[in-house]
Amino acid sequence: MSEFNFTHGIEPEFEQARDEIIKSLTESTVFEKNPDLKRCIPVIVEPERVIEFRVTWEDDKGNARVNRGYRVQFNSAIGPYKGGLRFHPSVNLSILKFLGFEQIFKNALTGLPIGGGKGGSDFDPHDKSDNEIRRFCQAFMTELHRHIGADIDVPAGDIGVGGREVGFLYGAYKRLQPKRDFGVLTGKDTRYGLNGSFIRPEATGYGLIYFVQNMLAYLGKDIKGMQCAVSGSGNVAQFAAKKLINLGATVLSLSDSRGALVVKNPGDAFTLKDLEVIAALKVRKGSLEELAGDARFNWLPGQRPWKNVKKVDIALPCATQNENDADDVEALVKAGCFIIAEGSNMGSTDAAVQKMEALRVAYNESVKAGKPTGMFWYSPGKASNAGGVAVSALEMAQNSQRMTWAPERVDEELNNIMTNIFNESVDNSATYTREDLGKTVKSSAQKNENCVSALPSLVQGANITGFLKVANAMKVHGDWW
Repeated sequence: MSEFNFTHGIEPEFEQARDEIIKSLTESTVFEKNPDLKRCIPVIVEPERVIEFRVTWEDDKGNARVNRGYRVQFNSAIGPYKGGLRFHPSVNLSILKFLGFEQIFKNALTGLPIGGGKGGSDFDPHDKSDNEIRRFCQAFMTELHRHIGADIDVPAGDIGVGGREVGFLYGAYKRLQPKRDFGVLTGKDTRYGLNGSFIRPEATGYGLIYFVQNMLAYLGKDIKGMQCAVSGSGNVAQFAAKKLINLGATVLSLSDSRGALVVKNPGDAFTLKDLEVIAALKVRKGSLEELAGDARFNWLPGQRPWKNVKKVDIALPCATQNENDADDVEALVKAGCFIIAEGSNMGSTDAAVQKMEALRVAYNESVKAGKPTGMFWYSPGKASNAGGVAVSALEMAQNSQRMTWAPERVDEELNNIMTNIFNESVDNSATYTREDLGKTVKSSAQKNENCVSALPSLVQGANITGFLKVANAMKVHGDWW
């Protein structure tokens, strides 16, 4: 990274996301084949606009409370800023810049006309009443409404912001703006004529599994019968687990901020009924610890699932950033894991990513030697968790049409988008990599052919695909020259 002189402050999460993109580009042939694109780097790593504001709201005792609100409008080269709002005490500018930066490339991967942004507040909804959450959302929107619009910036939900909060935010927005702007927020309820989209709550989790199915197809495998470790217990984890169960896979674990819930015996794995109980528990802000008395599970306080599963094929981090470290990867591989795909944003530390990419390279070397062993493949969140923002963009399209599409249509569109992201990531990785993949590497068009293949880097492929789309659009607009 020494050839680029960045002047960012101490922003560890953002620097990690920025450096990962640049590493993918500099270690590929992108700049050799397109040398002018290097001049885009100093421009693309800076947000177009950062908005920071005070949020003053009243608690149930009548006290004035103050939080910080943010909106990072990072890049609008392809379309209006698009990205969620996160309400969590850990929120700061570094985290929102990392999320907004990742969002640029994730959104570009969908092939839909949306730019990248992110926002939120250090407000903690966990211990607040419904009335306090409503008052906070209204106070937050008092400032935010000046900066958003269906063709300018379209926020959605994220951690701490679900359908309830989106409803409160939209209600505040329409009272502040004389023009009824249906498309200003996504993640709206589909009931009561509130112009939401079917499949939006499920989209990130379902999209993750559709992406994993493409990875498995490339490997000549089927998801049925796979044993899967899942972290988290919010929307992403719940719906990823639901889709896995419906497809005949086994869900071995879920987790939350207090610990991990891991099955003792794969024959007693999580069921759809368990997921209904967990969904209700989360609505009332409960913890998975309440299920510790179920004899089927081990409750592991303060732990993550990764080192506590005895036999696993696929691991799906679905909780938060940097939840999967290098030692977790090592434990998972010892337990038989051959795919890690992120449902969370930047779910793996840099050390974990380097470990996983080294495992993939070692496997490719064994393929070239004619003795395949140690198969392993990793997908970064910007590729495998893009389903949520994809359906948000489809919700924007439905709002523009004043129509609501059938769930089957949205689900089919989502599946197609995740397949296209996989295909483009595979093909651009193979096109621009410096790695000698040999003659055995398959293109995306050959993924269903039953043969042993070297595995392209999905990290490099996703980063390159997103960057090329955005950088070229920026050049056309005169944002760099």
